[in-house]
Amino acid sequence: MAVITKTLSFQTRGNDDMIDITSSVQDALSSSGLSSGIVVVFVPGSTASVTTIEYEPGLLKDFPRAMEKLAPRGIRYDHDATWGDGNGYAHVRASTVGPSLVVPFENGRLMLGTWQQIVLVDFDSRPRSRNVIVQAQGV
Repeated sequence: MAVITKTLSFQTRGNDDMIDITSSVQDALSSSGLSSGIVVVFVPGSTASVTTIEYEPGLLKDFPRAMEKLAPRGIRYDHDATWGDGNGYAHVRASTVGPSLVVPFENGRLMLGTWQQIVLVDFDSRPRSRNVIVQAQGV
């Protein structure tokens, strides 16, 4: 069984910026030469997440609204008192959604649903340069 690792880079706007990275992950998988197995998509850092969603205008509005209810800005976070950076909400949001995702693949293609895309979500309070690690394991 082979393991192939690639790093993808993205510029984000922060503030719940959501980027569809499906085609980039598929390209990384395609270049691996693997036919079937699993691919792990992972974002290092504690204020960004990787998940799946139907990447469409309504959900691009709905998702940040849901995150605002879950971990609102403008309330007291002990993290902010400790570090003074004002992004405690971003840490809570990112830890709730999670930093990674596992997707099976077959015949060199991600086995996603018809309306399912892989997204990088940057919850931080400022624009960032984010790396996403794509690691494919298979044959």
